[in-house]
Amino acid sequence: MIRGVSSRIAQLNNVSNAVKKSWRKQCVQALSTKSQFKYLEDYVFPPENGFEQNSLYGTKLQVPHTTLEQYVWDSFTQWANKTAVICGVTGRSYTYGQLRDHCAALAIRLQQKCKFTPGDTLAICLPNMPEFPLIALGAVEAGLVVTTINPIYTADEISRQLIDSDTKIVFGTASNFAVLQQATLLAKKQIPIVCVRASQDESIPAGAIDFAELSNPTGVHFSTLQHHNRQPDDVVFLPYSSGTTGLPKGVQLTHTNIVSNSEMLKVPTGLCAVVEPTTDSFQDVLPCVLPFFHIYGLTVTMTSKLEQGCKLVTLPAFKPETFINSLTEHKGSVLHLVPPIILYLSGNDTVKPEHLLSIRNIFSGAAPMGAPDAERMMAKAPQIQFAQGYGLTETSPVVMLGPMGSKNYASVGSPPVSTQAKIVALNDPTNTALGPNENGELLVRGPQIMKGYHNNKQATDEILTEGGWLRTGDIAHYDENFQFYITDRLKELIKVKGFQVAPAELEELLRDHPAVADAAVVGQPHPFSGEVPRAFIVKKSNANISEDDLKKYIAGKVAVYKKLDGGVTFLDVIPKNASGKILRRQLKQEYCS
Repeated sequence: MIRGVSSRIAQLNNVSNAVKKSWRKQCVQALSTKSQFKYLEDYVFPPENGFEQNSLYGTKLQVPHTTLEQYVWDSFTQWANKTAVICGVTGRSYTYGQLRDHCAALAIRLQQKCKFTPGDTLAICLPNMPEFPLIALGAVEAGLVVTTINPIYTADEISRQLIDSDTKIVFGTASNFAVLQQATLLAKKQIPIVCVRASQDESIPAGAIDFAELSNPTGVHFSTLQHHNRQPDDVVFLPYSSGTTGLPKGVQLTHTNIVSNSEMLKVPTGLCAVVEPTTDSFQDVLPCVLPFFHIYGLTVTMTSKLEQGCKLVTLPAFKPETFINSLTEHKGSVLHLVPPIILYLSGNDTVKPEHLLSIRNIFSGAAPMGAPDAERMMAKAPQIQFAQGYGLTETSPVVMLGPMGSKNYASVGSPPVSTQAKIVALNDPTNTALGPNENGELLVRGPQIMKGYHNNKQATDEILTEGGWLRTGDIAHYDENFQFYITDRLKELIKVKGFQVAPAELEELLRDHPAVADAAVVGQPHPFSGEVPRAFIVKKSNANISEDDLKKYIAGKVAVYKKLDGGVTFLDVIPKNASGKILRRQLKQEYCS
């Protein structure tokens, strides 16, 4: 359970009394039983016809065969007095020792006071704040499954996820309580709502549970924490994604999925690793603007970096002033970003080179970034090492990593250690791998691939193929140096500032309008957002409806990034193929070029 426990007792002499009291007993027990992490066998893939690109960073990865909370907390006593997470707006913070105790206290009360059992689902509907990792890791330690919800979702959107995930309790902010309460009413479920105070002077709404009552470690007997029976191959996170098509689906990510991806991110690529080891005199600092409810923020920025003892500076939203302040005040050293934020840093005159002096590494993901944009960023801050990556919610998320410091800015890199990728022809039922510089669909496999979609075997069977390969729905190729390039998308998703928008979701809402006979939605290119949704509408006979009417109708039902900012076009008929599928590519070529 605990590595290196022979030195752990001595380390406890340097940490807080609360940590010593809480965890000395576990260390002694681990020492007496000679407990160690067990490791999964190396992932070895059988040979296939054609070419599959193995990782350039190594083919063997020792994945600890353990649950996520054991993995994250294994080494925490080495940095127990260092800051784990701090709010970049209010300054509210937890050291690693404090975070550990609060997580255990929450786990105990979820088990004993709330009477939840292992495998129950807990929903987190929060912006980035110090309590987000506390709730996530506390829930995991209680043996629960965590589903994450975008806090700007409408009550309709939230209710659908609460129903599908069978959520038993939801954590949100006091300011968002009314929306969460409406969502539970729409879901027709009695779901307790726990509210976190964003500031000390904020009150808890009537009918809500005060988060402090569940997480305060005062008076808690840590020995009463019940060890859950969840296994490494059980589901731990249930984020929602539209996959390659259709409405959002619950993505079943296991403890092993998240642990293996976290281990992959620790392997140095190019000139350096993304973060450096935490020591007595050094701690990498990550301003966390990418939302933790998104898999990029959840695994890459939050979970994997807490396991390495980094300092996380949480920002509830991207606001230029607070983001720049987080860089200068906290000396941010590593940034996990999306292209729109990098474009802001490189192109806005209010961002001076001196604001960027502490930054060592920038890692870009969630959407493709062009080489000229990366070059402008590097010109403004030449000391920064830059790399792109690529992934999906279904892959935990990382399946491509660019080497840090590479000047090949257009590439998303190559598969991380113990991960394979191949390119296959679009209409080849054998999925035979193609060679260099041949475009086709990208398929990937490795220990980070999801277990499947929640309650959706058909969608699972469509995306997971024989041999453990996952179809990404993206068109790509690799070059002679085995660097991969994403060139197009087979899947229908619209990417707005890195967020997924499923056309089917908007089309369903539009067809519910009494004046709409048929609808189609595609991504309209946008200079800042990457893409924005654009609707094509067939009116019902004698219907009187305008573009503004439909924009307002949709805006009232969805999150802000799903609004029809690309406009509305009225057509006589929506182009479809013989089987009735919308010809989105035709619409994009004719109207969105």
